[in-house]
Amino acid sequence: MDLVQVVEKDLLRNDFANVEIGDYVKVHLKIKEGNRERIQIFEGTVIARKGSGLTETMTVRRVSYGVGVERILPVHSPKIDKIEIVRKGKVRRAKLYYLRDRVGKAAKVKERLVNLKK
Repeated sequence: MDLVQVVEKDLLRNDFANVEIGDYVKVHLKIKEGNRERIQIFEGTVIARKGSGLTETMTVRRVSYGVGVERILPVHSPKIDKIEIVRKGKVRRAKLYYLRDRVGKAAKVKERLVNLKK
């Protein structure tokens, strides 16, 4: 095991559920405003996951007031308070970039029926 992996191992977070591509999630982010800190929820579909280890990121997409908004979030970031899975998605692709071109019902991802642990 090399030195980078040893240092990264302590910083990895395993405290939230296994988020997969196509899942509709609520990401609770810690936002710092001046000397106050509050939680802001970013809700959307996970369209991509990239990288591994500490540098792993996921792209969450939602449509807000008719405009597509995507956020690339580091999975192991301390700014993420928790990730809540609203519903699991049934997809056959590793990246859902095709959702960028779709609007309305065409942009929906089918739901996969599984038991979500509460």
